[in-house]
Amino acid sequence: MSESLPIHDAIPDLLDALRARGRAVLQAPPGAGKTTVVPLGMLRAGLTAGRIVMLEPRRLAARAAAERMAQSLGEAVGETVGYRIRGEAKVSGATRIEVVTEGILTRMIQSEPDLPGVGAVIFDEFHERSLNADLGLALSLEVAGALREDLILLAMSATLDAEPVARLMGDVPVITSQGRSFPVETRWLDRPRPRRARVEEGVADLVELAVAETQGGVLVFLPGEGEIRRVEALLRNRLPSDCHLRPLFGAMDFAAQRAAIAPCAEGRKIVLATAIAETSLTIEDIRVVVDGGRARRARFDPGSGMSRLVTERVTRAEATQRAGRAGRVAEGVCYRFWTRGEEGAFAPFPPAEIEAADLAGLALDLALWGAEPGALPFLTPPNPGSFSEAQGLLRMLGALDGRGLITDHGRALAALPLHPRLAHMLAVAGPGAAPMAALLADRDPLARGAPVDLSLRMAAIRDPRAYAERHPHPANRGAVERIRAEAKRLARRTGSTQTAMSDAECAALAYPDRIGLRRKGDAPRYVLSGGKGAVMPEGDPMSGARLIVATDLDGDPREARIRQAIAIGEAELRDLYGDRFGWQDVCAWDRRARRVTARQQERFGALVLDDRVWKDPPQEAVARAMLDGVRDLGLNWTGAARRFAARVTLCRAAMPDLPDMGEAALMDTLQTWLLPFLGGVRTAQDWKAFDMLDALRARLTWEQMQALDRAAPAHFTTPLGRRIPIDYSSEEPEITLRLQEMFGQTEHPMVAGRRLRVTLLSPGQRPVQTTTDIPGFWATSYADVRKDMRGRYPRHPWPEDPTEADPTLRAKPRNTR
Repeated sequence: MSESLPIHDAIPDLLDALRARGRAVLQAPPGAGKTTVVPLGMLRAGLTAGRIVMLEPRRLAARAAAERMAQSLGEAVGETVGYRIRGEAKVSGATRIEVVTEGILTRMIQSEPDLPGVGAVIFDEFHERSLNADLGLALSLEVAGALREDLILLAMSATLDAEPVARLMGDVPVITSQGRSFPVETRWLDRPRPRRARVEEGVADLVELAVAETQGGVLVFLPGEGEIRRVEALLRNRLPSDCHLRPLFGAMDFAAQRAAIAPCAEGRKIVLATAIAETSLTIEDIRVVVDGGRARRARFDPGSGMSRLVTERVTRAEATQRAGRAGRVAEGVCYRFWTRGEEGAFAPFPPAEIEAADLAGLALDLALWGAEPGALPFLTPPNPGSFSEAQGLLRMLGALDGRGLITDHGRALAALPLHPRLAHMLAVAGPGAAPMAALLADRDPLARGAPVDLSLRMAAIRDPRAYAERHPHPANRGAVERIRAEAKRLARRTGSTQTAMSDAECAALAYPDRIGLRRKGDAPRYVLSGGKGAVMPEGDPMSGARLIVATDLDGDPREARIRQAIAIGEAELRDLYGDRFGWQDVCAWDRRARRVTARQQERFGALVLDDRVWKDPPQEAVARAMLDGVRDLGLNWTGAARRFAARVTLCRAAMPDLPDMGEAALMDTLQTWLLPFLGGVRTAQDWKAFDMLDALRARLTWEQMQALDRAAPAHFTTPLGRRIPIDYSSEEPEITLRLQEMFGQTEHPMVAGRRLRVTLLSPGQRPVQTTTDIPGFWATSYADVRKDMRGRYPRHPWPEDPTEADPTLRAKPRNTR
């Protein structure tokens, strides 16, 4: 390549590092030229006799990189330089540099682990941290360590901290290219935009301002195709006549993508692009960037059961990369659709896809490889909980056996370029399911606001012209054609075996946990077979369907909103999953009725298709259900039960073998101590009448009870011989009794060497004195109490010397003094 690029200065050091170690990390900013210069430099240096395979995260970038390298050699793509992406390949026997998208490398390694004919693997744009790139590097490192010591590995990054990658690869050299860029002036909004203002209208205004204030090509960053089309429509009649609008997103026709990348013959080019234009593509003539401040990322969506692209704020790293696009060829300007103050709240870097995406495909690939995540060198290990959920899905689909090992069916799924759910549907139903697989793997082809019925989408895919004539909701022609082309390709890969299945049955194959049964009531609410709830928009034509398969939900953890579904008949469901239907006897606590209910139900997962009263449930089943009632209602403390628990708690310090009688401990161990005593308890009223004392006492052995009675007796025997319960719930043990019952008591009551706190009551049962010194009370305060009480209760004895009087609970006969 005759053009001098910043990366040329780093090539000698990079080649030396690869010759010496066979591995390296190259850090070079966007625009340095690494994507096209490095593979050709390695080829010219003769580093390997095998092919150089370079991974690109996007199909457009892979094709563009291959074309630029071939052009620099004066050749056509497919000769020395070729590419392979999903559904398309341009390679030949003469190809030495092969640019591929990331999933293709994984399949190459899985099919031939020693990578015959491959001498080097380059991971371009590794800073994007796609799931396939992380997996591809982990597998490549294992292959190089176990089978191919001669395999050259190179990770190239624009903004990633290179040191962790270098350590992961074996403390390999880090080569840095300084790059070359011109100053970029940044212009922020003066004030925050209103929350409810439409982003597209605000970005269109900002583009119009940028065109009026600047010269040169304009690159506008928007999150996706929908936003790009809406901004394009808003700008169509607002810009000068010499401005040419050029959309750029991954799903476009390649000819239209080329038009956006190529220089404009005359006038100004306004490119409306997704994040595809951030780093891996060179777009000619750009002097101005308008950053809409949003990015679309893959996030695992529990509502759809697969990864979904979600729109989020850009990170500071992404904003910096985008701004840099304005300074590639000359001084530039970057307009940001946010205020300078808002920028401080931006996250520093985007998350690695392995941290947020669906891990079902990764779990299947690792099962095919025969390794757990911990056995492979991942830069960011997958979350164990998320990975376990992914394995659970694969077991449900029959891709893994009970031990977590891959099955023959799982191997068939791994060979298909689809999410395991859709691969399972295609493998079982045959080529006839290819249109649905392609549809569910792509974005919704119908306009926003269309009914949820999946059948409408299938009609648009099968016969676009007939659909357009019969239905008022327009379909995106480009999306329809893309899905139809993908369906044909999938049908060819599936084989000739055809199973006659309806669209609803095919959907149920992919989503066995998303089969919904309508709840009773007017609102179109559904319970899903996986146990979650979902709601359909009011008034939707499908809102009356009894059984559905929900193929797209918004992921709300409480009650997901159904965005796409198809009705299914019970007979179809039984034909498909007859072995999963079964009758269950259910005893459960009904919080609303506040009682245990007993039912016999025919179930499919969480769906109850038939429900009958269970007339004679076993007592043990009722008691176990009542435990949930106790958890709901709380413990029913009688005075005796509370005093017993207090005695045990008081003595636990000296007798640590005694059980914990605290509220939390008792609730945690209900099944151990309470279950055997719940016979006949079925309702909240029954529980209210229940005394826990016997159940609590049963927790202690005979020896423990004897020791407890010695250390903390349950009763105090009064001078009359009456047993008064001792309350141990306060700091000091306490008894309460009538004052006259303590006449003749000359010593203060003791229990286990401790003074009792005594509350003395009047004949009217009101406290008149609380004391821990009865003799002292008789000698001092009693005289005042006697003076007051004699007038109030003249028929009761009030002797001058209570120590000589007999204890009593009786009053004097009437007309006596």
